[in-house]
Amino acid sequence: MEYRSLMLTGGVLLLPVLVFVTSLLFWPGVLLKAYNWYWRRRLGLVVRYTYSGSYRFCYFSRGTPGGATPSLLLLHGFSANKDMWLPVINFLPKEQHVVCVDMPGHDGTSRTGAEDYSIQGQVSRIHQFVQSVGLRDRPFHLVGTSMGGNVAGVYAARYPSDLSSLTLVCPAGLVYPTESKFITRLRELEQSANQEESIPLIPTTPQELEDMLKLCCHIPPRLPRLVLRGLLANRLRNNDFYKEVFMEIVGEKSRHSLQDHLHLITAPLQVIWGKQDQVLDVSGAAVIQTALPRSQVEVVDSCGHSVVLERPRKMAKVLMDFVSAQEVCNAKSKKLS
Repeated sequence: MEYRSLMLTGGVLLLPVLVFVTSLLFWPGVLLKAYNWYWRRRLGLVVRYTYSGSYRFCYFSRGTPGGATPSLLLLHGFSANKDMWLPVINFLPKEQHVVCVDMPGHDGTSRTGAEDYSIQGQVSRIHQFVQSVGLRDRPFHLVGTSMGGNVAGVYAARYPSDLSSLTLVCPAGLVYPTESKFITRLRELEQSANQEESIPLIPTTPQELEDMLKLCCHIPPRLPRLVLRGLLANRLRNNDFYKEVFMEIVGEKSRHSLQDHLHLITAPLQVIWGKQDQVLDVSGAAVIQTALPRSQVEVVDSCGHSVVLERPRKMAKVLMDFVSAQEVCNAKSKKLS
């Protein structure tokens, strides 16, 4: 009887282990999502949904507005989602009100059509999100990286009264004096007769995913094969969507959207760029500073395009230093007036 009881207990204890091992082998993407869920929970982030008509936005947030510094709204890059900001949020002050939204069509936000995926279309949708969650009640600080940087810059030009200040991280949408490895590859693809060639930012195999990480990171992470499989599994089902978005943001309407709107940006501006960026060359920082001489530029050494992932502590520090400095300047201005 004791033996049978022991066997039964052992079977019950063994079952979760078998489920875990089976999941790891056959559904590594599910485990990566579970890991992000755990990380959000540990950081005190709450996932929420809000609607503009029938259009759904998915976002997470922490803290409440009205603190010593403005609220932060963070816009992720192409084919990423709100979870890409987790490493940075880990180093932000606990009391800082922060909001991260899935960009149009990405992850939990509604997937509609091409009209929402151009830069102007994304700006309009983000404005709807801002209205929906009440961020417009007081000026907030907007942060965007890569594609999200393009969107953030055009947003600042279209809705200047919404913002207290702006941070662009390796933004797309400029005319870059020095062509990057990625832009060179795009030109080759445009001239190629082979329409089946893969886009470097839309991998379809583990090797292509590794190549993408090498392109985006100065020192690419050494990820176990199972983790790579999980990352790829979570992306593959979305590849048709990614291609649709990509064709919109590199099309004539969107390719140089930020460049075309620089002269309309009035918010205090910070630019952060990885010195070894192979996706969008760091020479773009000089383009912004020439157009907006009062902008503050921070070039991060030993860092590629993925500043958020490669140097999250540095990113959090320079961001909060800038936001805090703007609040000090605003306070002084109020006293003088």
